[in-house]
Amino acid sequence: MASIPIPGSENGNIDEETSRSPGLLPSALDTLKQDETDGVPLDTPWTFWIDKATRGATAAQYEANMKKIYSVSTVQSFWSVYNHIPDVSELSLRYSYHLMRGNRRPMWEDEGNQNGGTWRIKVSKKDTSRLWKELLLAAIGEQFEGHLAPGDEVCGISVSVRERDDLLQIWNYDCSLTNQATVMKKVHSLVPDVFFNAEFYKPHQTHHAYEGEKSQLSNMMMINS
Repeated sequence: MASIPIPGSENGNIDEETSRSPGLLPSALDTLKQDETDGVPLDTPWTFWIDKATRGATAAQYEANMKKIYSVSTVQSFWSVYNHIPDVSELSLRYSYHLMRGNRRPMWEDEGNQNGGTWRIKVSKKDTSRLWKELLLAAIGEQFEGHLAPGDEVCGISVSVRERDDLLQIWNYDCSLTNQATVMKKVHSLVPDVFFNAEFYKPHQTHHAYEGEKSQLSNMMMINS
């Protein structure tokens, strides 16, 4: 399976089910439905997303380029999706996969994300697929729970294909609690032999393209007008 449809790239002949679940064949969808019914429940549902980054895009343009792949609530359905979409190594430049907790969208401005941030990790392409898989399993298995401050949680995992080093991100709910976190210690324990070319934390609201405050200001102006 070499590609996944993205909004704007469809040829108009894709049916509604395929449009909602890009890259998943009808046979895989049938298996997923069974896995969702009979599988071992996860602590919370998680949703796979894919998008393609565009330089200078607004939040609205970015959102238009996102496509929801599938929401999973069992261990078996997670593996069904993971095994039926292209490996990270098969994605084209500037595409990203995301696994987000519940109904959160992979956007800084999303209500469930706007006060958080991400631990950002740059790795060589030869290590991307392995680290992506390990982070996914740690997330759905709630393995980060003991490495976060009370009141915080990991709410997403992302991987982005870049020209040189690929970028992996661990999203958390509250950036003000990260000084108590040992998330990166946990990550290193998952892949002790993998060298990270860079690792740091960045709150969403410190990104120059963050539009949360802009949206809040616009709403206040509308209320006061």
